[in-house]
Amino acid sequence: MNAMHADVEPIVRQFFEDDNFARHCGIELVSVEPGRAVARMAIKPEHFNGYKIVQGGAIFTLADLAFAAASNSHGTVAVAINVSITFIKATKGGVLQAEAREVARNPKLGTYVVEVRDEHGDLVAQFQGLVYRKSEQIADWYHQPR
Repeated sequence: MNAMHADVEPIVRQFFEDDNFARHCGIELVSVEPGRAVARMAIKPEHFNGYKIVQGGAIFTLADLAFAAASNSHGTVAVAINVSITFIKATKGGVLQAEAREVARNPKLGTYVVEVRDEHGDLVAQFQGLVYRKSEQIADWYHQPR
C-alpha cells in the first residue's frame, strides 16, 4: 500500500459504509485498495424475486457498490456514466461476493469489471462499468457539510 493510499483508504471505506441503500440491502464492503474492491452480501428472503431466486437488482446493487469503491479508490471522485450486467447463474441462497478490478484509467475515464461469485466460487454475474473522474478529491467532498 502506498503512502497516498494509506491516507485515502479510510475515507473511501467510510464513504461507502455510509451508503444507506447498500446497508439496507445487507452489503458489506470487505476490502478496498487502488483499483480494486470486494463487497459481500449474505442472501436473505427479502433478496428473492417471485420465482424464489435472488432478484437481479440485488445482484446489480452488490456489483455496483464494489465498482463504486474501486473506481473511487484513487481518491478522485468518480461517477458512473455507463454500466451493464450479464446474469450467468441463478442463485437461491448463501453468500455472494463481488470483486471489482480496474481495467483502464486515465485522467477523465476509468473502466472496471466486476465478477459476482457464489460461496462455491461459481460465476453468478459479470458487470462492466465506465466512470467519469471528476476534478474533486473524495476527501474534500466527504468533509463538506451536507
